[in-house]
Amino acid sequence: MKVKDMTVIAMMIAIIIMLGLIPPVPLGFIPVPIVFQNIGIMLAGIILGAKRGGFAVVLFLILVAIGMPLLSGGSGGISVFVGPTSGYLMGWLVSTFIIGYAKHLFIETKNPIFRCLIIWLPGVLFVDILGSIGLMIVTNMNVTTALISNLAFLPGDTLKVIFVVTIASRLLKLPLFSR
Repeated sequence: MKVKDMTVIAMMIAIIIMLGLIPPVPLGFIPVPIVFQNIGIMLAGIILGAKRGGFAVVLFLILVAIGMPLLSGGSGGISVFVGPTSGYLMGWLVSTFIIGYAKHLFIETKNPIFRCLIIWLPGVLFVDILGSIGLMIVTNMNVTTALISNLAFLPGDTLKVIFVVTIASRLLKLPLFSR
């Protein structure tokens, strides 16, 4: 692995950790809060691509699993992978790879709606579906309730996607991320 790769991977992990310092917003009707770390997850995929972005998220999740309190609200440890957020965390990992594999489509198109869809479908819709599955398994919530509960995340996550597209559109022009 090149020094450049290690640098951008470490930088992305730091960004994801820093976004976790923003306090989570509890919703009350679902045991999963609104967080801002998913911005870093989406950025990892679109800026670093599948391999480097996925590696950054894997390393981040390993740090969480070994007990570092890096998730929003200061949680960490293996218990978060069997709790209400487990499906979302797995969704973060898979969505990073999906977004990363679609990076070339993002770069090739200038259509902002298509760019948003490249991020939104895996980064929001797919993560929320996996999150719903995790909620159903862990909390014995029925499928309808789990899916409807996740509708609360869509407006904010859509705004996050617009932010990610705006940032990524600029960063991908830099030589550091042009790969």
